[in-house]
Amino acid sequence: MSRAFVNEERFEQAGGKELVERPISEHPNYVTPSGALELQTLEESLVAELNRLKLTADDTFAKDKVAEIERDLRYVRARLDSAILVDPTKQSHETVLFGATIEVEDGAGAQHTFHIVGEDEADASINKVSWVSPLAKSLLGQKVGDTVTWQRPAGNINLEILDIHYQS
Repeated sequence: MSRAFVNEERFEQAGGKELVERPISEHPNYVTPSGALELQTLEESLVAELNRLKLTADDTFAKDKVAEIERDLRYVRARLDSAILVDPTKQSHETVLFGATIEVEDGAGAQHTFHIVGEDEADASINKVSWVSPLAKSLLGQKVGDTVTWQRPAGNINLEILDIHYQS
């Protein structure tokens, strides 16, 4: 099978085009302490992998991989340089702010927990939502007992805020 069908980015690179840079968000880069640590750890692992691959750079695959890692390293370093560290323990526990963990109840009585984090930290599979997401935007600034409307493509859901806390 042609490599063009396996990985479009590599095909573009092999065809003489430069590897596409990862887009940087136009939003302020707020990060929690754990998010900053994740970015630093990622930078360290990318540097280690880059150093290892440069030893085998004669291999075409290794050259392609080096270019990808260098691109990812530029992205991570840009995110680290622009990081605005927010200490959740210093936030008001009365209001939903960046770094909050919020427990809510939907109209059907089901309870959900969400953690508002930076864009690079967001992971829906573990209920970490970006502070610029529609869900976070509906929750930010609200208090326990407030009801918000989460506007979703699948239909709006009303959520009552049951608890707000901040992890140390």
